[in-house]
Amino acid sequence: MTKRARKTTAKTASKPATPPGQTFRYNAPGAMSVLLAGDFTHWQQQAIPMHKGPDGIWTVTVNLPPGTYHYRFIVDGEWQDDPECTLRVPNPFGSQNCVLKVS
Repeated sequence: MTKRARKTTAKTASKPATPPGQTFRYNAPGAMSVLLAGDFTHWQQQAIPMHKGPDGIWTVTVNLPPGTYHYRFIVDGEWQDDPECTLRVPNPFGSQNCVLKVS
């Protein structure tokens, strides 16, 4: 009696492709709290908490669909501009919002 090997194929579930996220960074080593707020978070109502690294740089990665977005940071309760942002637009409060274009 001979044994026949059964042919099996492993089925693996493929993950849907995840679009690359947009990473926001803010250098504030002395800050206690940094939040990301923008039109994609309904501004302050749903601001996104950022995480402080050992180097004092706060980061968060957000997956945004293609489009144009306005944002700012809230550092210890105070609105702050992104010093790395090169495209800005005036806002109704006398300061400027940073603009991010996601393609």
